[in-house]
Amino acid sequence: MNLWKKAAISVAATSMTLSPVAALAAPGIGGASAVSVTEGQNELEGASWIAIVLGLAIIGGGIWLLVDDDGDDAPVSP
Repeated sequence: MNLWKKAAISVAATSMTLSPVAALAAPGIGGASAVSVTEGQNELEGASWIAIVLGLAIIGGGIWLLVDDDGDDAPVSP
C-alpha cells in the first residue's frame, strides 16, 4: 500500500470520527435546535380504550384456548 492510499484512509477515518463532534459543538442557526418538540403532530400519542379492550380479549381468548379441556384425552389408536 503506498503512502497516498494510507493518507486517504486515515483522513477518511478521522473525518468520520470528528464530524459528529463538530456538529454537536456548532451553535444553532438563529437559535433553532436540531431537535425541536412538536406536540400533536402524530396520532400515536395516548392509547385508545378500544385497542386495549381488543388486546385483552385476544389475550383472554388465547388463554381460554390453551386451558380449555374438552375431555378429548381418550386414545385415538384402535
